[in-house]
Amino acid sequence: MGRKAVVTAGTGGIGLETALGLAEAGFAVTVVGRNAERGARAVERINARGGEGARFLQADLSSLDEVRALASVIGGEGEVDVLVNNVGAMFAERVEIGGVEGSFVVNHLSPYLLAELLLPVLADRVVNVTSGSIVTAKKVFDAVEPPGGYYGFHWYGRAKLANLAYTLDLAQRLEGSGVKVFAADPGGAATDMTDGTLLSPKIVSPGLRVLWPLVRRTFEKSTSGPAAVAARSSIVAAVGDLPSGTVVGRHAVPVKPARAAADPRVQLAVRRLSERYAPLQRVADGVSN
Repeated sequence: MGRKAVVTAGTGGIGLETALGLAEAGFAVTVVGRNAERGARAVERINARGGEGARFLQADLSSLDEVRALASVIGGEGEVDVLVNNVGAMFAERVEIGGVEGSFVVNHLSPYLLAELLLPVLADRVVNVTSGSIVTAKKVFDAVEPPGGYYGFHWYGRAKLANLAYTLDLAQRLEGSGVKVFAADPGGAATDMTDGTLLSPKIVSPGLRVLWPLVRRTFEKSTSGPAAVAARSSIVAAVGDLPSGTVVGRHAVPVKPARAAADPRVQLAVRRLSERYAPLQRVADGVSN
């Protein structure tokens, strides 16, 4: 039986291009997404190239209950060689999902929970997709949200920073286990997310809104590339011969991780938040189940 890979948010954009690349590398790919029609089209496109057959699993990855159900299905089928946590979302206006700020749920808690639940069946590696937006993030993780107004781009960057800190922490935890852990920064690409949210000045802090024409041109330039190019970092992380804990940068070469993500204090704070808001076991009536 061939190697198996799972790609979340794999029905379009960078996720689909990642799935195509992994299929060409010989993996039987499971793409995960919300929309069954997009999923069917993605599978058809992947399978048209031959090789191992692809399939689609439907799940809303903004729902931690659906993440748990997805992990149960995949984990019940045996070993998975590669998990690529490609899911991501940015919100112009603050939203809550299950009582938790939405960007933190989608960009960190969801991939965190899926990776942790699948660790018992993972045979090779985890790839978590990160972002250069982490440079805008507030770096204190005493709570899910920092104090102050909500600005979507900065909150997205903060959630991605949390996930990168988790990724580096997980790499250390799994050292010697045979399972490697990587982060992949695709840089920018024209996707459904970037084509919509990045058009609104509401996503940046008031100081940057003063410079909005310049900021918007910067966003447009940085997200104008093809998704196929942006996916290279994830593909290299998924198949390359690299040491665990490597961050594969936007040009598909290793880069130095952000200092804050490598800070043990940040990693510990993120771990505590993750365990609190995305517990690996549900608790009902005071009993874990």
